[in-house]
Amino acid sequence: MHLTTASDALPTRIGTEILNLLLPHHRTTDPAPVPAPAEAFPHQLRRIADFVHEGAPVVLTLPAFPCKSPNPAKVLGHLPDQGERLSLTFLNTLCTEIERIYPPGARVIICSDGHVFGDLIHVPDHHIDAYADDLRIQIAQLGLDRLSVFDLRDILGDLPHDTKRAHVHDRHAPTLDALRAEARTDDQTLALYRGITRFLVEDTADWTGTRSALQRACRQRAYGVIQRSRAWGDLIAEHHPHAVRLSIHPQPVGAPKFGIRLLDAPDAWTTPWHSAALHRADGTWTLVPRATAARLGRLVQRDGRPSHFEHN
Repeated sequence: MHLTTASDALPTRIGTEILNLLLPHHRTTDPAPVPAPAEAFPHQLRRIADFVHEGAPVVLTLPAFPCKSPNPAKVLGHLPDQGERLSLTFLNTLCTEIERIYPPGARVIICSDGHVFGDLIHVPDHHIDAYADDLRIQIAQLGLDRLSVFDLRDILGDLPHDTKRAHVHDRHAPTLDALRAEARTDDQTLALYRGITRFLVEDTADWTGTRSALQRACRQRAYGVIQRSRAWGDLIAEHHPHAVRLSIHPQPVGAPKFGIRLLDAPDAWTTPWHSAALHRADGTWTLVPRATAARLGRLVQRDGRPSHFEHN
């Protein structure tokens, strides 16, 4: 179905309606009391309108769902659980909502990036494989047919993980000096660097040295994580050049990436892979550290493994 009009008015109008479905879930760094209108997101509007003009499904890429945190005080284990299931269902539902106003619909490609920086976040590669494989199983079992998973195996096959990481880093990562210079002048880069440093500190469960030594080590590793994340972003853009780029990190209004909140959480940086799902007494869900959830509720098993907590 190719939409032809005398101008771009129809694709832009439908694109605006589609973007309006995403806006309530925008995860932003901006403290504005009034949500920004669709017109404030020209990058996303233009890309969505291009899909609409072609009568094609809107493709969104989301680098996310890498692996579980290695800290057992934060998560229930190394496999996806209710937090992931709720987040995946949310993304698929978003696609079906788009389909109601635009019949070709939308699909989300989850670009699972655990192997890209697994060595830096100290998660074993076999745990990352198990997480990504189970993610695909969950998507199939839940019938989430608007979602797919894309990872390094789709690009570099069965090469050793260290070889894949070196390939990605050497060909696509910015230099450390350039990244440090950027963090000194760009507030968004500095916020990302600090956020990742904090996660790396929190995810370290077995450190025997001093707190200051841990902070130093995590600051260095944080730059490496950002380098690899940038490299992964370039690879995603190469393989999905026309897609609308989503991000699980907060993004400013009008940025090329659209920050999206997967589930309610007290912190804008919290994700299902750094936390456990807590089912509140009022029926809503939130994400909190496993240790916090355990104080507030009882553990629920699903298919023989830990799933989430039910509020007492």
